[in-house]
Amino acid sequence: MSAPGSSGSNVILATGGYDHTIRFWHAHTGVCCRTVQHPDSQVNALALNSSKDTLAAAGYQHIRLYEVNSPNQQHDKSYEGISKNVLGVGFHQDSRWMYTAGEDGTARIWDLRANSTSSQKSNQVNCPLSSICLHPNQAHLVFSDQNGSVFVWDLRADKTQKICPDKGTNIVALDIDPEGVYLACVTSKGVLHVYSISGLTQDSMEFKATPTNFSPTTAHSSYGLKVRFSPDSTLLVTASADKTVKTWTTSDLGLVSTFKDEKQKWVWDAVFSLDNEHIISASSDGIARLWSVHDKTVRREYIGHQKAITALAFADSVA
Repeated sequence: MSAPGSSGSNVILATGGYDHTIRFWHAHTGVCCRTVQHPDSQVNALALNSSKDTLAAAGYQHIRLYEVNSPNQQHDKSYEGISKNVLGVGFHQDSRWMYTAGEDGTARIWDLRANSTSSQKSNQVNCPLSSICLHPNQAHLVFSDQNGSVFVWDLRADKTQKICPDKGTNIVALDIDPEGVYLACVTSKGVLHVYSISGLTQDSMEFKATPTNFSPTTAHSSYGLKVRFSPDSTLLVTASADKTVKTWTTSDLGLVSTFKDEKQKWVWDAVFSLDNEHIISASSDGIARLWSVHDKTVRREYIGHQKAITALAFADSVA
């Protein structure tokens, strides 16, 4: 990310939460440039497609799509047919399809090219799902449930394998690093698990997951809410109900930094900038924050939400 004081035409920052709105921000100035309505429910998760022109918002029983550069204050398309909360959402790299996971225990594929707004493919388990991500090979979806299981769904063979990092404990969030060699997940007990993964190829699926050194580790004193890898895969960021954001080395799970602010409450989401120099976080105090990784200070606050911010979507480019 370029310096916070410079122009940021290639930077997209969107936040959503319990006030039933989604706000788009000038990331470098902290000014809200657009507010759109999400009236039917809170926003549980947000995701940008690779071209940064479409934002997906996951809510209760639906997913809404918004055009990033549109003046429209309402959603542009809606996907329905889900019985409970949708907690995870993302896009295929060329935006041909979207994937979701929710409390109805189902991971779904939605064909964005089809006229239908119903899901075209699904994978159901006997437990509410909590998180989902797509492997960089674009052929395997990985999702977690609230009973401690992580599932790897081979989309081509339509087969699923399962591991149990913390049986009986909610795997709240998971992520795969950009190189596709590490899987991380954080639990409702604040425990961080990191696995070396292999065997996921376009042609076959012989999935193997091996805990890395020092995994698992207790990352937070309270509920873990988010985990994400840095763009270069060397670091992890975790967010928690203990009101902190923390960074960790991927290789040995060494604690690098803790980010705290006296006003900050539960931290629901956090993500690195592309150059690893900044972190953006979203908190229950209704404020999103831009942190300097170097000195652990808040460089910018994004103030405007009336209730908790529970999700953010962020995309930038290196200056």
